[in-house]
Order: sequence, then C-alpha cells, then structure tokens
Amino acid sequence: MSDAGASMSRFKTKPLLWAMIGAGLLLVLIANSHLLYVAILSQPECVAHVREGEGAPEQGKFSAARSSCTPR
Repeated sequence: MSDAGASMSRFKTKPLLWAMIGAGLLLVLIANSHLLYVAILSQPECVAHVREGEGAPEQGKFSAARSSCTPR
C-alpha cells in the first residue's frame, strides 16, 4: 500500500511543480516585456545640468561627458 500512496503523491506533485515553473517563467517574461516597453517608448526630457566643458570640479560642479540635449 505504501507504493500506491507514493505514486499517488508523485502524480499530484509533478503537475503542480510544472505549473509553478510555468508561472515563474511567465512572470519573468511579463516583467522583461514591461521593461523593454518602457525603455523603447519613454523619452525623458532634458534636465538642467552643467554643459560639457563648463564644469568647475573645485566647486563640486561636474559636467556630463556628452549630453544628448546639447546642440552639436
């Protein structure tokens, strides 16, 4: 009787395990697709900053290496 109980327990556990794995993979896929969506469609506005070459490191003002907001 012990073998029948063990096989019945194994029968119920295996689908549950696969369902949990599938749910975890689905969660990762949804989270990554949201991050990809935000990265592609968001265009942050330019923020006030010290322009390239106008920094004063001795005063703690550092400029961006290359700003996409600065006209070239």
